[in-house]
Amino acid sequence: MHNKLSIILPAKNEAEGLKSFLPRLRKQLPLAEIIVVNDGSTDNTAEVCLANGVFVVTHPYSMGNGAAVKSGARHASGEILVFMDADGQHQPEDIPRLLAHIEQGYDMAVGARDGDSQASKARGLGNALYNQLASYMTGHVIKDLTSGFRAVRANKFREFLHLLPNGFSYPTTSTMAFFRSGYSVIYEPITAPKRIGKSHLNITKDGFRFLLIIFKIGTLHSPLKLFLPISLAFFGVGLAYYLNTLISVGRFTNMSALLLSTSVLIFLIGLVSEQITSLIYNQGNTNTPLQLEEQPLETTHSASPSKQQVA
Repeated sequence: MHNKLSIILPAKNEAEGLKSFLPRLRKQLPLAEIIVVNDGSTDNTAEVCLANGVFVVTHPYSMGNGAAVKSGARHASGEILVFMDADGQHQPEDIPRLLAHIEQGYDMAVGARDGDSQASKARGLGNALYNQLASYMTGHVIKDLTSGFRAVRANKFREFLHLLPNGFSYPTTSTMAFFRSGYSVIYEPITAPKRIGKSHLNITKDGFRFLLIIFKIGTLHSPLKLFLPISLAFFGVGLAYYLNTLISVGRFTNMSALLLSTSVLIFLIGLVSEQITSLIYNQGNTNTPLQLEEQPLETTHSASPSKQQVA
């Protein structure tokens, strides 16, 4: 399978880590196509990649991790795509274990980090919360929603490029999209060492962003699982308020009417959202892509610095 394999590494100012990581990766999988997406780096990331003989896609400015992943997927020629971080947290020696699941027939294999691999206790607790929420939305056990280390079938992953955000978090979106479309996903336990260099994540800002992404993708995945509990909550409060006012003042109040009617409206919104979701995924599965954004300008470089073209 290795000659049909493309390994994609989004990179922003990761020159130091790539100096040691790329030789390890090439040694582990000598026949694989390696693509580094240089997302507007200000260091010598591109030069390090070219010196190691890998294909480089360069963004003229930083477009975000998700945009880098999409660029890599567009340029990859392999039937199987492996996505890894370029900061040294993902180990090349773990790739064969992910590929073994793909060979068994799975559509996506995700490296699930253990508790010792979390950058901090706060991030570990946050990831556990995200995993629980996403598991509820999808109806499947999700062991690591935000892991960027995964192997996927290229044709199925490209169905969802139009859904992936340009920033964080493409792992969240792609995982929930695969579950929504009925594609098989499996998790493989991994240990991620401490990253080389400085993290680009802000726990407060990006943590809230991850939470928003879960609910956004939840509405794309199974809207009624989000809207129905809210609707029932409004209905329950409205009914309780009505019973209280009926006993105390003997009448049906405007507040009771407002709460009950709001519950019906929220339920109807959920039904409409469910129909829209079905249309979106049916359109994607019939290979009629729903384009939500323009493809960014990218410059590609081969292992020889003298060869380049504008995509």
